[in-house]
Amino acid sequence: MLDIMSMMNKVKEAQAKIKETQAQLVHLKAEGEVGAGMVKVIVNGDRKVLDIEIDPSLINEKDKDMMKDLIVGATNKALENIDVKIKEKMSAATAGMMPNIPGMDFGNMV
Repeated sequence: MLDIMSMMNKVKEAQAKIKETQAQLVHLKAEGEVGAGMVKVIVNGDRKVLDIEIDPSLINEKDKDMMKDLIVGATNKALENIDVKIKEKMSAATAGMMPNIPGMDFGNMV
């Protein structure tokens, strides 16, 4: 019975730590860059786009479709990069708190 209580306490601790870490994710930032830096997108841990930088040489009506493609590519790259940071932060937050249970990945709890 003591082991179950101990495990339940650890689950509660992990839940609190996960909630606290999730609240901090908004402060994480990641950048995605494509076209040799011609388009950059910055996102946060809430997976929101914060800023888009476009090289002035791209702002031309005839390059509009290419610019759209570059923005989409940079945004997707930034979101991939923030996913990595989120997983690292969540894994660090729960490290050593829970027993290693196969199939239970607490790093993905966002």
